[in-house]
Amino acid sequence: MTDEASRVDDLSARRHRGSALVALHTAVALFGFAALFGQWIALPATAIVLGRTTTAAATLAIVARLRGQRMGSGDWRLAVSGAILALHWVSFFAAVKIAGVAIALLGYAVFPVFVLLLERPQRSGGIREWTTALLATAGLMALVPELSWTNHATRGLAWALVSAFTFAALTVRNRALVATRSAIGIALWQNLFAAACLLPWVLAFGGPDAVPRPIDIGLLLVLGTLCTGLSHTLFIASMRRVSAHTASVVAALEPVYGIVLAALLLGERPASRTIVGGVLIVAAALNASLRTEVGEVRSV
Repeated sequence: MTDEASRVDDLSARRHRGSALVALHTAVALFGFAALFGQWIALPATAIVLGRTTTAAATLAIVARLRGQRMGSGDWRLAVSGAILALHWVSFFAAVKIAGVAIALLGYAVFPVFVLLLERPQRSGGIREWTTALLATAGLMALVPELSWTNHATRGLAWALVSAFTFAALTVRNRALVATRSAIGIALWQNLFAAACLLPWVLAFGGPDAVPRPIDIGLLLVLGTLCTGLSHTLFIASMRRVSAHTASVVAALEPVYGIVLAALLLGERPASRTIVGGVLIVAAALNASLRTEVGEVRSV
């Protein structure tokens, strides 16, 4: 009877882990899918992010209420993180609009390397960190045909690297915040503060281009609910059944999912040099994931 019960428990655990892996891959695919909205929504990056953060905050508030979770109150640390989140997303969508989905996602994908650099004083360096840095550098060089600011790939990659660095900074900050707050609470307040940062800017400088059409509003709702609120909830839920290492490895596949979706839905076929650079960058992200745990609050 004991053996039978043990087998049943083992089978149940495998099913739960399988469901968690499906949820994890779905969440990461939705993170990659978000990049496509930068091409679909005819608004400046600041207006896109304002719509996304507002919708995401509302979605996360509903999820938290349904779960009976307390959100706590906002403070200056969350306000700073919200400003960083706003810059992260604005730079990411700027990269998408300038250079396309592939360049934006692959540039952003080097954020684990920046995490290693930011946390370097807390850890001893080693050959793995040097290998990670070299792989990432080689991959980035493969993406850029020429080091000229007039080249759209160079400008887009520069914005993508800003996005990667700001997300790395956000990841490091969130690791400290998550010790005392729920992940959904952190994400909700950060989205609210990000929207508060962007609203005055959009009102002052957005002009007619920042006024959304009905189709833009619909796309922003999908972006905020499906690719932010739902994906974030699935990612957090999966962490209950899979290790942080497994989540890190799967999260490194985000540019792969995004590039495949862009090829299918936008007709963006990556060039051979982009594929080579992508392989090197994903390898760097995977290598970095062996040393760092995935951030509890995902972004893109």
